[in-house]
Order: sequence, then C-alpha cells, then structure tokens
Amino acid sequence: MAAVPVAPGPSPGLGRFLAPAALSLAALLLLLLLLPSFLPPGPGRRRPAGRKMPPSPAGPQHAETLGVGKAIAVLTSGGDAQGMNAAVRAVVRVGIYTGAKVFFVCEGYQGLVDGGDHIKEATWESVSMMLQLGGTVIGSARCQDFRAREGRLRAARNLVKRGITNLCVIGGDGSLTGADTFRAEWGGLLAELLKTGGITAEEAQRSSHLNIVGMVGSIDNDFCGTDMTIGTDSALHRIIEIVDAITTTAQSHQRTFVLEVMGRHCGYLALITALACGADWVFIPESPPEDDWEEHLCRRLAETRDGGSRLNIIIVAEGAIDKHGKAITSDDIKSLVVKRLGYDTRVTILGHVQRGGTPSAFDRILASRMGVEAVMALLEGTPDTPACVVSLSGNQAVRLPLMECVQVTKDVTTAMNEGRFEDAVKLRGRSFQNNWNVYKLLAHIRPPATKSGYTVAVMNVGAPAAGMNAAVRATVRIGLIHGHRMLAVHDGFEGLAFGMVEEISWNTVGSWTGLGGSKLGTKRTLPKKYFEEISANISKFGIHGLIIIGGFEAFTGGLEMVEGRARFEELCIPLCIVPATVSNNVPGSDFSIGADTALNTITTTCDLIKQSAAGTKRRVFIIETMGGFCGYLATMAGLAAGADAAYIFEEPFSSRDLQANVDHLIEKMKTTVKRGLVLRNERCNENYTTDFIYNLYSEEGKGVFDCRKNVLGHMQQGGSPTPFDRNFGTKMGAKAVAWITGKIKECSRHGRIFANTADSACLLGMRKRSLVFQPIAELRQQTDFEHRIPKEQWWLRLRPILKILAKYNIELDTSETAHLEHLTRKVLVPEATL
Repeated sequence: MAAVPVAPGPSPGLGRFLAPAALSLAALLLLLLLLPSFLPPGPGRRRPAGRKMPPSPAGPQHAETLGVGKAIAVLTSGGDAQGMNAAVRAVVRVGIYTGAKVFFVCEGYQGLVDGGDHIKEATWESVSMMLQLGGTVIGSARCQDFRAREGRLRAARNLVKRGITNLCVIGGDGSLTGADTFRAEWGGLLAELLKTGGITAEEAQRSSHLNIVGMVGSIDNDFCGTDMTIGTDSALHRIIEIVDAITTTAQSHQRTFVLEVMGRHCGYLALITALACGADWVFIPESPPEDDWEEHLCRRLAETRDGGSRLNIIIVAEGAIDKHGKAITSDDIKSLVVKRLGYDTRVTILGHVQRGGTPSAFDRILASRMGVEAVMALLEGTPDTPACVVSLSGNQAVRLPLMECVQVTKDVTTAMNEGRFEDAVKLRGRSFQNNWNVYKLLAHIRPPATKSGYTVAVMNVGAPAAGMNAAVRATVRIGLIHGHRMLAVHDGFEGLAFGMVEEISWNTVGSWTGLGGSKLGTKRTLPKKYFEEISANISKFGIHGLIIIGGFEAFTGGLEMVEGRARFEELCIPLCIVPATVSNNVPGSDFSIGADTALNTITTTCDLIKQSAAGTKRRVFIIETMGGFCGYLATMAGLAAGADAAYIFEEPFSSRDLQANVDHLIEKMKTTVKRGLVLRNERCNENYTTDFIYNLYSEEGKGVFDCRKNVLGHMQQGGSPTPFDRNFGTKMGAKAVAWITGKIKECSRHGRIFANTADSACLLGMRKRSLVFQPIAELRQQTDFEHRIPKEQWWLRLRPILKILAKYNIELDTSETAHLEHLTRKVLVPEATL
C-alpha cells in the first residue's frame, strides 16, 4: 500500500489521523483543519505559516499494542462484490499492525461452522496482490447450517478454541443480521458449550463477549444508512461499459435496446445507469410507473426518434413492478415496443457480468477505509457496545448501529409491499431521492410552451475533464425545462469575448453524457484582458446568467468577473462555478468532475505495471501522475493501487526520506512480495524530479532491485467518463441551473438584471455530506493561489492509512474514541427543488 514519503518511525501527534474510526465527527473536522500542523518540521519539512502545534493529549493509547492478546476473524458472506478483497486486505494488515492475530474464515458462515482448515491465520504477505481482484479470494457461500442454533453452536466453539472474540463480517443485510443474532446468543452458546464440555471454563472466561462489526458488500446498494456499498461503483462500471458498446450498434441499425440490470428489491443500479447514459426510460421497484405507462413510454420513444435520435435505451431493474405489484419484464417491454411502434428491438440481460471484473478505484478506496475503521471499532468494543456497521456518508466513514440500518432497509421492502412507494423512495435516503428527481426532470418533462424570458449561457474553462459534457447536457436541458433560452459559449472566456456564442437545443446535447473531453471547447484564458469585449457580448446576446464548468481557471476567472463588476455594469449577472478538473484542486469542493475518471485511468495503468513487475520480480516502477501542485491523484491512486510510496507537494520530503523509502523497498524484496510501486505527483518537488528519483532508486537498489519509470501524461484527461463523473456532472449541472434561476429572479428589477452582491457569484461544491453554494469571494481566503490548491484538503487525512498498509512503523494515537451515530428515520428532504 502507498506510504507517505517520510522515514519510518514515530511521528508525535500524527497518529490520531490514522484511524478516522477512532474519532468523533466534531473532533475529526477540527483535526482535519489542523492536519499539516502535525507534521514534524524536521529537515526538508516546512510548517505552513500561521498554524500552531496543538497540545498533545494526555495518556495516548499506543495502537501498536492495542490488539495484543486479541484475535480478529474476517469473513465474506452472501453474494460476492468487487472490492471485498480490498476490505479483507485492510482488516488483515491493520489488525496485524495493532498486534492482533487475524484469521481468514473461508467460505463465509459455512467455514465458520465447519472450522478446521476453513479458519486459518493470515499474514501480511497473504493479502498481497488482492486489491485488483474481483469477487472474494477467501470465498463466500449461502449457509443454511448457521441459520440453526446447532450451527451457531459449532461456530462459537470454533472461534473460542482459537481465542477469537472479534468478528468482521462483509456481506449484505442478511449476513449482518445473522452476525447480530450470533452476538446476542453468544453468552447462551458459551454456557451450553461449557455445560457439554465443548470448551473449558478458562476458555469461556477468556471469550466472555463477542464484538461484531459489519461492512456492507453488495452491488445493489440496497442497504440503508450508507451512500454506497462495496461493489456498487464497480458494478456500474461493468454496466456502463456494456451500455456504451450497445449504443454504437444500436445507432448503426436504429434499434431500441432494453437492458435488464440487477436489483430485485432496489433500483439504484438501474437509476444511476439511466442517468449516466441518458436513457429514455427506467423501471425501478421503488417507484412503479403510472397505469397508462405504456402510452407514455411509446410517446416518449417516438418523440426521441422524431427529434433525430437513431436509438432508444430503456433500463429495467430485475425487480421492476407496476402499481399493482405485477412484474414488468424486459420481454414485456420489447413486445410492447414492437407491437405499437414497429421498432427493431433487442433485449440484453446483463446478469452476473455485473458482479465480475476488477474493482473500481472508488471501491478499493472505500473498502480500504472501511477496513481500517472496522478494526478500530472492534478493538475499542466493549460488552455494552452494540454491533455496528461501517458506512459512507458523503466523503466520511461513519459507524451506525447495525440493527437500525437493517430495520430501515426492511422498512423499504414493507413500504413497497404495502404500495407506499413515495415512502419507499424517501426511506432510501436523500441521495436516492435526488437522483430520482433529476432523472424525472430529464426524462419525463419537456420544455414548456411559455418561456421565462431569461437567457442563460454555459461554458467550459480550463483543461478538459471527462464528465464536462454530462454537466453541460444537464445544464442545457434543465435550463430549457425552466423555460430559459440556453446559449453555448465555445472556447471559454476567449470565445465569449470573440462572440463564439450560439443557441443550443434539447436534441443537440442528447448524446453528450458518455463523451469525454469538452464538446464546447475549453481554454485556460482568463477574462480580465477581454472585459470590454465580454461586456459587449453579454449585452449583445442578452445573457442574464452564466454557468462556468471548469477547473482552477474557472474559479479565478469567476473572481475576475466579480472584480470587473465595479467597472462594467454588464458583468453584474449571476455566476455559478461548477468544478471540473482531473486535478481536484478547486477550493470549496471535496470532489471535481473528471477526477474519478483520471483516478481510474491511473489505477488501471498501475495494475498493468504491477503485473509486469510481479512477473519480472525485484522491480520497482516509478509513476508520474498529473495534478499540478495538488497531490490528490497520487495519493488516492496510491491507496487504490497499493503503492509503496506517494510523493506530493503538500507533504514535503527530503533526501533522507527518499533513502528511507529505498531501504523499506530493499527489506520488502526479502519477502515473497518482490515488486514495488512508487507514485510521484508531477510538481511535488522542483529538484526531486521523476528522473532524479528514478536515478536514486536505481543506484541505491543495485543488486537488490532494478527500476523503470512511466510518465502517464495526458491520457489521464482522456477517455469516456466513469459512472460517477457522469452522474456527478448531471446532478451538478441540474442544481446549478436551479440556483441560477432563483438568483436571476431575485436580482431582476423592472426587466433588468443587476447582481453585485457576494452571494450572486457562487461555486457549487460537494462538502462532506451535501452539495452547497459558496460565494467565490469568501473562498479566496481558503486558497493558495501561488500553488493553485485549497489551503485545506480533506483527503490528506487518508495518507497515514497508506503508510500503515505499506507496513511502515508509525505510532497510532487512539486517545480519542468515536461515538456511534444514529440513523435518522425521519423523512429526508431533497437537497433542492430542481
């Protein structure tokens, strides 16, 4: 796993960041702001100005001994999901790091019942090369034996005999419910085993209580309480790959394709697929269509064809039903389309291909973070601690009471069975609701006959990023739905200055969702030198609001536009910035459109390189990533690809640190894992270039390992956008239009638009758990303009996790413990009325 480029050894105060699980949310947010201050100054290490070292907490608990005398077992149960191996790997390595023994339980609960060779101790090397593998290496199985008390009795004896009192279960709600039942019965099972002589009194005392922590591995994303389950993003990757392939043949023959995806009780995969590919219709079990859906569907397909489209895409969840509970099958839909419209129609049932293949970068990082959190939760557990499940909320890993989540998940099924479909959608959570609302707007509503009288322009600024086109498509179509006249500005601010502006229609952007790059064209030119020309064209084209989709130049360009308002009244229009850059360096947002696609490109390349290194033996690859001064791509790719070091600008390093990493690799070559992977952000250090590091490693590793280097370059900006970037871009575009519509109306006076307040120029960003609008003038104070990065970056707290998983000897401070959050059962309100 990737390591921060500092010499092995204790780092006072740094340890608290290594286990997000061990922190309360309030403490985590506070410490996140102070993270760079915890780095010891040392040679070659600078401390940002204006930040003071906080006092060290009294009596820290050393994590290196937290697990001494304890044993952890990890199992995967139920259906397999990509990313399970990454979770197993993290549990094993963090468990070993804490001093605990860690055991694999092979074949799920069946292995727990059967015991013997099915339960075996894990080593550091035994989880090597697991990250990129799909499925679950330790096996999974449906187990009837464990459902009976006799089976659970045998399982308890197998655990007690090995001194295992901590169980980490990776599976769906059924698997996690079984684990909670097992924990609740533990005392009674031990008493019965003691009475029958199955265990000794000493063994019973030593294993007096069982701690349970769950991680949800399910491609359906059907578990309430978490935004994403392990495997969902990878399944979406498989689906979108197939949809993109089908789209080309469908266009060639003017066909209609009906695609059936998994989701017997949950329509998440179908819904996100529909958003990501711009489908004409989607059927999901949580929200069945109206009784006249056949007429509506055929009318929609005909409208699309009449508009010039050569294909239709219909997505069906396998559990799709109508309002009366009757199944809607893909064959039913095909028969309907053929009979009423006479279209050439094909059905494709994706099946288990959705479970297969390599896990995405998102799933690897998610599973690794959850694995760290799960181990800390287990080791901190007491007899009074309820069984918890590690979940994802926004970009934060949190703990929730397992049975609360299971209950709400069951409530969704109950609501569907009782015909309370609106409640079912609400119980799925705010994220599901917002996805559903955006889909309905884009697929079921057409522009009104009555126009709003407002004109909104959209442009791309900066370098191209995958997902930009999806954001533009949503912006244009939602704008038209609001009744606006929509204008496309080509080539950024330069195009606005030179009048490269044209009206854009609904059908023009129809197929843009899956296209990489920027169809509008994008340049890095800033607007200041063109204020007169831009002002004239804003007036000429009657632009009332401007949506700028782009990277750091979009942000700085927006600031310049606001500054220009004092001189040019035409610039006094509402502005909305939507972050889109592979570097993920725009202040005010934890994520930018395009970064996920670039991260997956890097991760896939690293997988291929690691495979080469593994075949050659004793070889270390040094990979240079993009990102400017921002180390996001290098750090997250390090987590996803299992790198040994990741050098970034935000964490300065010296020659001694480089030597320490070389020494670490030399030691690694003495094990069974004879390969190395080192990532370097392109501008991490002006002197320690990729060539310098390559030469240093080559010289110091002579006789032990040899080196190769790769500069990935602009391939990181190319390619088809990932499902995440397509969906993220679509939602960001839709929300930006909703905001700018309200702001135009707010700033309208006697038929004129005049916007000169700070809150009339905002950036739309993902912050922790929600999408928020922030005045760009306020974000100025949060920005390091010299290096084009935010002063505070959330992902820096993940870097110590890289170090632990790469087997670096560091101190982990667990003096602050986290508290369980409770799952809110009240009906959640969508983020905004779109």
